[in-house]
Amino acid sequence: MNSQDNPILEKLKSQKGQKFTFSPSPFSMWLDPIIVEVEEGMLSFEYEVRHDMTNPIKTLHGGAIAGIMDDTIGAAVFTLGLKEIFTTVNLTVDYFAPAVEGNTIVATAKVIKKGRQIVHVICDIKMKDSGKVLAHGTSNLIKLERRINVQ
Repeated sequence: MNSQDNPILEKLKSQKGQKFTFSPSPFSMWLDPIIVEVEEGMLSFEYEVRHDMTNPIKTLHGGAIAGIMDDTIGAAVFTLGLKEIFTTVNLTVDYFAPAVEGNTIVATAKVIKKGRQIVHVICDIKMKDSGKVLAHGTSNLIKLERRINVQ
């Protein structure tokens, strides 16, 4: 696929190092990611751990980690430039280490297999400064009959 066939990928590439501002997802806009790296089938977002993402023990909430992972995985599928919408069938997350308010983390998702109906994606979340792995996840997404309209 050339760049003329995938305007979504080209737009993401043009915003590398900037906030991801054109997602159709309000949740993604709340997470406020920065595009770190993007290729067809692969995307890395950087996130600042905010107070409203933490749990009572002041670490990044497990649900926030799962949400970041799901959002980054969806964006990686988005880089394929497909017209159909894909939605999560399952998401498995393994948690390894905590992050706290003020930490910067990087989530990287890679499409492993794209079938006609199902896309399989992996995602790792790491500390930006040390590269320490915080969580690893896998997900399958299924194609819906609805199409997406991205400007």
